[in-house]
Amino acid sequence: MSVRNLFELDGKVAAVTGGARGIGRACADALQQMGAKIALVDILEDRVAQSAQEMGDGTLPVVCDCTQKTQVTEAFDKIKADLGRLDILVNSAGLCIWAPGEEMTEEEWDKVLDINLKGTFLTNQAAGNIMIPQNTGSIVNIASMSGSIVNRPQSQAGYNSSKAGVIHLTKSLAAEWAQHNVRVNSISPGYTLSELTKQFPEYFDGWMPYIPMGRMAQPEELVGAVVYLASEAASYTTGHDLVIDGGYSVW
Repeated sequence: MSVRNLFELDGKVAAVTGGARGIGRACADALQQMGAKIALVDILEDRVAQSAQEMGDGTLPVVCDCTQKTQVTEAFDKIKADLGRLDILVNSAGLCIWAPGEEMTEEEWDKVLDINLKGTFLTNQAAGNIMIPQNTGSIVNIASMSGSIVNRPQSQAGYNSSKAGVIHLTKSLAAEWAQHNVRVNSISPGYTLSELTKQFPEYFDGWMPYIPMGRMAQPEELVGAVVYLASEAASYTTGHDLVIDGGYSVW
């Protein structure tokens, strides 16, 4: 097999949570370009339907709150029933709440941990229950550099903790599922120009001095890593967290 062919995803089925917009949509577009059939999984009913229509080529829109086990189970049952199998899962659904640790409410903490960590576990579990009997599959969880460093100047202990949990959940499931030929990896983006960060342009100048490359990432700059981890090019890579942060974490 040629090196070029190692990255091809022809005949594969990929589900992308949080796939209606932002990083998730960029990942879905990239996987589709490499030949995969796509299921977009998102809580935003109108947006996921619109994105699926824009992507065309049989893209399956699936409305799901990834923090609810029953909805997750039904969503992944639908993906298997409609598309026949599941080869790739990319988990991009997430939330960040800025609040000082001494002021963050229990409700805010629970919301961040539910979406970022519990939701990632539930979708990994549902995907694993399809992939393990197939004896093949690749899961890519979107973690964050915030799982390894502490951001400044904003306070986001809940988000940081949730993403650290995603990284270690990734490693734990990778160890468990390696015997079933199911690989589990994560990527940890740095500051990225997403719909979330674009709401806070007043912070940009404060972040830039800590990024050696001097700029934020575009969502499209993350997708090469996702395609690599999803593909046979990464057939011996599991339990790894790939940091893509413009050098932020080296200082």
